[in-house]
Amino acid sequence: MAEPKTEVTTCELLPDQEIPLLKSRRERSRAEALKLWAEKRKTGWSPCSPQW
Repeated sequence: MAEPKTEVTTCELLPDQEIPLLKSRRERSRAEALKLWAEKRKTGWSPCSPQW
C-alpha cells in the first residue's frame, strides 16, 4: 500500500489583499510533513483554523 501524501502550501499575506498570495505547493510524505511541523512548532508556530 502506498504511503499517503500531505500537501504543504506556503502563502504570503500582503497588506492590501484579503486573500493570501500562493507562493508554493509541494507534496510531502507523512514523515516529511511531521518533521516540518515539529520544526515549525519549535519556532513558535501553533495550530489555527483556516484563515480564509
